[in-house]
Order: sequence, then C-alpha cells, then structure tokens
Amino acid sequence: MSCRQLIQRVQLLYSMKSPCQTCICGTISRKFHLVGALNGSAPVKGRTKTFEEAQQDLQKAEKRIAKKKNTKVKVISVYRNMTVSQIATQTSRTVDNILDAMEYANSRQAFRGGKTEITDVKVIQKTLTFLGYRSRIISNPEMVVAKKEENSRDIEPQPPPDPSVLVRRPPVVTIMGHVDHGKTTLLDALRNTNVVAQEFGGITQHIGAFSVKMSSGNTISFLDTPGHAAFSHMRARGASLTDIIILVVAADDGLMPQTVESIQHAKSADVPLIVAINKMDKHTADVEGTEQMLLQYDVIPEKFGGDVQCVPISALKGTNLQQLQEAVITLAELMDLKGDPVGNVEGRVIESRLVTGKGKVATVIIERGTLKKGNLLIAGTSYAKVRGIYSDKGSQLKEATLSSPVEVTGWKEFPSAGDQVLQAQSEKQIKEAIDWRNSLKMEEKMDTDQEAINEKREKHDAEYKKQLQLRQSLGRREYNFVLKTIKPNRAKEEEICRLSIIHHGVGEVTMSDIDNAKLFDGEIFAFNVPVSETVREHAKLNNVVIHEDNVIYKLFDNLVDSLSKRLPLREEQEIMGEATVMDSFNVSFKKKPMRIAGCRVTSGVLQRKHKFRIIREEEEIYNGPIVSLKHHKSEVETIKQDTECGLSISDNEIKFERGDVIICYRNYTAEQTLDWTPGF
Repeated sequence: MSCRQLIQRVQLLYSMKSPCQTCICGTISRKFHLVGALNGSAPVKGRTKTFEEAQQDLQKAEKRIAKKKNTKVKVISVYRNMTVSQIATQTSRTVDNILDAMEYANSRQAFRGGKTEITDVKVIQKTLTFLGYRSRIISNPEMVVAKKEENSRDIEPQPPPDPSVLVRRPPVVTIMGHVDHGKTTLLDALRNTNVVAQEFGGITQHIGAFSVKMSSGNTISFLDTPGHAAFSHMRARGASLTDIIILVVAADDGLMPQTVESIQHAKSADVPLIVAINKMDKHTADVEGTEQMLLQYDVIPEKFGGDVQCVPISALKGTNLQQLQEAVITLAELMDLKGDPVGNVEGRVIESRLVTGKGKVATVIIERGTLKKGNLLIAGTSYAKVRGIYSDKGSQLKEATLSSPVEVTGWKEFPSAGDQVLQAQSEKQIKEAIDWRNSLKMEEKMDTDQEAINEKREKHDAEYKKQLQLRQSLGRREYNFVLKTIKPNRAKEEEICRLSIIHHGVGEVTMSDIDNAKLFDGEIFAFNVPVSETVREHAKLNNVVIHEDNVIYKLFDNLVDSLSKRLPLREEQEIMGEATVMDSFNVSFKKKPMRIAGCRVTSGVLQRKHKFRIIREEEEIYNGPIVSLKHHKSEVETIKQDTECGLSISDNEIKFERGDVIICYRNYTAEQTLDWTPGF
C-alpha cells in the first residue's frame, strides 16, 4: 500500500459512523497524523512512527471498528445506471466519500461528479463491499415506474364491487393431509365415485376439482391436493385458492410431515381449518391423542377452548360424513362468503393439460362474474377465447357461476397453475398486455442472470487468485492460451453424471419429440400421457427409446436405470488366488541368474496369464507379470489350491523371502450404478 492509498484509507475510516472517534494512534490530532503519514512517518510520544507502524495501526483500527459495528450488515439495492448521488443517499454518506471509495475499490479508476451514471453494476458492488455493505441487484426503479406509466397496457383486476350486487356463494374447500391418511377415500365418499381405482400407485397424481350438492341443498366446491412429498408446491397453491381447509388426519397414525406442512400452508394463507380425524373405526384409533397432538402446532380444537372443529369420521364406512358437511356449511355461513356475479370474470387456474379432442384445457375456479362461451380470458402470458365450458362430470355448460370449478377450452398456450384469470374486452388488449408482461419478465430475468453471473465471476476470480498466489509462492508462473476444440465433458469431482433436459412439456408424445431425442441421442420419458402407434413406429425406426409410466416412482426408477447404462465402465480388480512363499532358490537359465520362489497356493487359483503382486509385511514390492510357473519340472498355466509350485519374475533385483504373499489378480471393467433416490 502506498502512502497516498494509506491516507485515503484513513480518511474513509474516519468518515465511517463508528463509536471510535479518536485518532488511530490515540494521540495529538488527525490532521497532524495524516501529514506525518504522508511524509512517511507519524509522531508518537516523543518519537517518529515508521510507515510500517502506521500501517499496523491502520489495521488495528479497522479491526476495532469492525468489532464495534453492528453485526447486521445493511443490504443496499443497486441497479444499472445508478448515479453516485443515489449511492450516497442509499448509504447516508457524502458524494465525495462515495467517489473516494469508488476510486480506492476499483483500482484507481477516476469518477467525477454526483450525477455520474455507473453502467457497470460490479463497480457499485465492489464499492459497497469496500464500505462494509452487502448489495442486491434490482430493476431500475425509474424504468419500472416508467413502464407502469405506459398507459397501463396490462389488464388489472377490477376495483371492489358495490356491496349491493354481492350474493352468497358456495365455499371452496381444499382437502389436505398426509399420504395414505384417507383423503382420496373421503373425496370418493363425498362424490360417490371410485377415484381410488383411477389413481396409479395409490398416489393422487394431480389436483382435482369438483362440486358436490348436499342433501340440504347447499353446494360445496372441493379441491384435492396430492399428499405425496414430491408435490408439496401443489399443496401450497391449493391453500391460496381456498376458503376452508379440511385437514385429514388418521386416528391411528397421528400428525405426519405432510400434515404439519398442510397446517403451515393454512396458517400462511390465513385459511380456517376443519380437522377430519379419519379411520375412527380402527381398533388402534386414538382420537383424543390426535387432538392433543394438534395443540403442539397451535391448532386448538373446540373441546380445548379453541375455534377449530374436529370431526371423527370413517371415510371408508361413511361414518359422520353428514356431520363433516354440516361443519363446513356452518363455518361458511359464519364467514359470510359472498361474490360479484355481474362483473368481469376473474378466477384462478388450478391445472392445465392437453386433452384429445378438446386441445389445451385449463381447470379454473370462478371468483367473480359469470363465465360464458366466447369470453376473452388472460392468465399470465396465455390467453383464450372460450370455446367450451365443462363441469367436473364432463357435461357441457352454458355458463359457470361463482365458486364453480370448470374446465375451459380454447387456450392458445398452457396457463400455469395459480395464475390469475381476468376477462379482456378485445384480442388487441390481450396481446398488448401479454407483450407488456413478457417485457417485464425479460427485464427481471436479465437482472437475475446478471446477478448470478457476477456471483460466479467473483467466485472464479477469488479461486483463480488463490491458486495463482499458491503457484507463485512455489516459484511457478502461468502460460495462458486459447483452446479451440469440442468442449470436454468434465463433471465436478463429486458428480458422476450430468442430467440435461432437451425439452419438456405436456400432452402426447409427438414426432418432433422423437426427432429431438434422436438429434441428441436421448430417450423419452412419457408420464401418464398417450403414445400413438404412428409416433411409436417413428421412434422404432429412429432407434429412440420411449419409457411409458403411470407411477411417479417407477418413472424415476427407469430414469436412474437409463442414466446408469450411459455411465462409463468402472475399472475393477478380482483376486484369482493367493500363495505363500515357502522358500527361494537361485538357478541359471540361458546363462542368466534367475530367482525362483517355492510357493504353496493357499486360496483360489494362480493363472500365468494374469498379473501378480508380491506383498511383504503389508507393503507391495512388485506388481506385474510372471515369466515362469512350474509344477515339479513342468511349465503349467494354472496352479490350484493346496498345490506347491515355483514361479519367477523378470525383475531379478527382488529377492523372495519366506512368508512373502503372492496375489494373482485380473483387471476387468464393470457397469456403474447411480446411487440416486428421489426421497420418497
């Protein structure tokens, strides 16, 4: 560090808001010390400090300040084209202070004026790191505001409706709980259809939505979320769409991980719970114990003074289902659920898929208005002109009212689960809104990508500098060159292979899927989707393998098997036999001395064609072929167990000793297997 750099560092330290307001050396005045440091020394109690001593004092001051600073580091939001003045405002510092820090942190690069725009975000990040802050990259707020002021090309939800138009609507109820606790059986009992028989492997594969009309005349709309751990994000979106959650807990099993997770989703979405304690008919059922377990997660049943209704049921035998329905209706009445049936349509996407004969279909819950054929809808960056409306039973409807779960056809692209559905007035309005949303997504992606790039670059630079310093300390230097060739397939040391997804999507397997797989020498995994004979024949002609599965864990097993087959073969060794040296002899062969080991085979078989290792006191002294293997006076190819023999090697420098162990082995290649499990 030069004298000038030291002075700049001292000045910056003094400008920091710190409890330490004394001089670095603890004597006289700052100005006096800065002048002395500039001249190469600093005064201290009758003598002059050397530059090195002043530098040591500086390091001590830095440590003292760092120790006294708050451990919580402030995070500063940064963006491209940020001005020096804006950085100063964010950090509560002066412009001059920021300019000095930028110059020091960015290799003496000159910056002038508070209005200077910094185009490189990395420069800002280095400066903030130097000043002791953390940073995060965001979109330029001015650009975002300007974007939003572009006549608001997006389609927004309507303002709250006039209370006079509101009407009572059915509750939307989500069934949640742990796998195998009886959610699907309960739904089956509620709608009197055999859903269990339609599911593969006993696991609900996707969210189902349907309406049930009770004997009392009330209607309830149900959502079913999968209980499997692999679909936790689907449970989360189910909680955000619902008015009431029925939490199914098995009386013989109690609270399990997915049960707790469902409680957390309900609390985060502020949705009231009704607990259905299932399997009450089993002799191992403990209803009261299950209620006690709920208290641990702040779910307080009514019997303990809380407001959570707990209803013991048997979904299999239909016990107390009427009581459960009444609990739902009672809670819905207390919540006074109402909606606007006359405004523009608003709703939420539950799922989307490709259906033969219907095209792209989305299941939607209607939250406002009345959906009719011909309506224009937008959801995320997808839109539809409604061609058909279908009930959960498959019958075509003329319209869909509040809280109705319906299948809507006519989508140009697949909307994502959880997307808000809004009605538009024209296709032009929809296209402008989609363009606007795509542009915002692109900007957010660019900012996110840039942040990831900067982080990787900094890690790479730090590692490179560390390695460079190590090599230089060993007296080595680098020779840099450019290699232009096919990129080697190098995986991290801890990785066996890298999984690359060529393409993913929904719907039937198509010809283009086969062509893509052939191009990249890949395979196709079809999960619960049809494969036509034409596509199957095309795949056969192009040697493309199609894996068809209806159960998620079988698909995963096939994936692991396919990956294992593509792994390189692993080098292995097999011990063929072992022998112990009983004695050693020196003979002459073609006028050359030769050492012979008299051995006895203790296990396996010695075979002349394989390699041999000689072990002495647990240390290998030879590894290679043998030149002779004899039984009595005959040269042989193999020697069996409990048979004596003589053998020799080409290296006459090695003297055999009594007790040496001779191991015969062969090298071979074996297939590798991935030790990869999905966690369920």
